[in-house]
Amino acid sequence: MNDTTAIEAKKQADKKAIKFIVILFILYILFSQGNLFMFSVMTPSGRFYNPYIAEHFDYIQGLKSALIKPAVWIIKLFGFYAIHNEMDVLIINGPYLRINYSCLGLGVMSFLAAFVLAFPAPWKSTFKMLFIGLITIYILNILRIAGLGVLFAFFQSQRNYFEYHHEIFNVIVYIIIFIMLYIWIKKNTRKVSL
Repeated sequence: MNDTTAIEAKKQADKKAIKFIVILFILYILFSQGNLFMFSVMTPSGRFYNPYIAEHFDYIQGLKSALIKPAVWIIKLFGFYAIHNEMDVLIINGPYLRINYSCLGLGVMSFLAAFVLAFPAPWKSTFKMLFIGLITIYILNILRIAGLGVLFAFFQSQRNYFEYHHEIFNVIVYIIIFIMLYIWIKKNTRKVSL
């Protein structure tokens, strides 16, 4: 390969990288801020509350329920009696857990979706990674909620001291997602010899 071809290839690679970063940034802002806006639309005390949308399109409450019910099932497998409503888990003689918007993992999901959709890969591979990544985040979140319930039920003295579970969860999930993305990128990047 001569110098002119190598320089042209480098320019093309730089353009692709910049395009990826711009699309990633735009999609992440769109997804993360879109979820926050929709949370406001579906929350009675929200600034943009709309009763019709809240009643018919409340995917945030749907995600809460989809996290709470399996988490309660897992807690019961450990021999604890647990009850729940649409946003709370109460373990009898154990902790009370409130599942808020920040517990849903929508920020991590927004990043994953933005990254995978922005990366130049075949659509089949993109949708496969998106599906696997979102399911992984969902399962890890169920395990976190159930784990906190079981942990605090066994170690009652720690209930007031373990306040950083969101941060710990995010670090663990981002590490797992970055490993998954690394493997996925390696599979979907063609080697170009210069």
